[in-house]
Amino acid sequence: MRYATFIKFSIVFTLCVIIMGAWTRLADAGLGCPDWPGCYGEWIVPHAEEAVDEKHYLEQRPLEPHKGWLEMIHRYVAGILGLLILAITVWSWRRRSSDPNQPVVLPTLLLGVVVFQAALGMWTVTLLLKPLVVMGHLLGGFTTLSLLFLLLLIATDRRSTIVNTSFKPWAMLGLIILIMQIALGGWTSTNYAALACTDFPTCHGVWMPETDFSEAFVMWRGIGVNYEFGVLEHPARTAIHLTHRIGALITFGYLLGLAVAMIKQGGMLATASKVMLVLLFTQVALGISNVVFHLPLTVAVLHNLVAALLLLSVIYVNYVLWRRQY
Repeated sequence: MRYATFIKFSIVFTLCVIIMGAWTRLADAGLGCPDWPGCYGEWIVPHAEEAVDEKHYLEQRPLEPHKGWLEMIHRYVAGILGLLILAITVWSWRRRSSDPNQPVVLPTLLLGVVVFQAALGMWTVTLLLKPLVVMGHLLGGFTTLSLLFLLLLIATDRRSTIVNTSFKPWAMLGLIILIMQIALGGWTSTNYAALACTDFPTCHGVWMPETDFSEAFVMWRGIGVNYEFGVLEHPARTAIHLTHRIGALITFGYLLGLAVAMIKQGGMLATASKVMLVLLFTQVALGISNVVFHLPLTVAVLHNLVAALLLLSVIYVNYVLWRRQY
């Protein structure tokens, strides 16, 4: 298998891991196994409580096999992804001996991110779904995907197309805005604030509902608190939800303007911008659907997937603009 093809396969596999992670989180299965890396002390989810040898785990959480399987399948596929990235790192270092232009820092960084991502997965369980850790775990998945995609762009780049680089700072700002919005989405999800407002475009039928911003963005609340289903009062969750809405409006407006401007320039940037526009409108539609239809699982998972694809499209635009031109 060719190097670039193996990276492509790993990117698709990473998207599957992100989908599985989102499904696990949104199905409230993040604590389907109260221990790590096993499940109730086993590598295979027990079929019934009578099959659990280490009974003290049952005191922490009653066995729900369907949630346990969601959590363990996510761990299995994440483990396979870790092996794929280890293989890419080793392969990159070996290719360096025959190709001095072969990047090795990026694959090594990627491996480090995946190791840290595994630690975040463990802390997600042991720290009982602490929002800061869960959000970090989500961003770690997106970071893994982004670095793999960047490695693929470098591996397949022929640098044969000259583009208008005047968009460089504006594209980079768009990437920063999008990353901040994805982080806000993660914070909304981990604090169970997605349904703090159940109507759109108003919230509870008004434009200015009761909010509590002083509690909404407290990052650390100590050890030992179980955050499953959230610990915030409704005004704080509403504040998070509204912040995510405002962030979505800013992100939509900025990326829309950027894409339209680049389409007018024509060429490679125009094609990439059209893809970005399709993903942007799809993401907004999915976000509104989450509220209007009260967070259907499939729509919520797709909202995560399209966010990842939108991020890749903006990364691609930035790569084309910032690479060396000749």
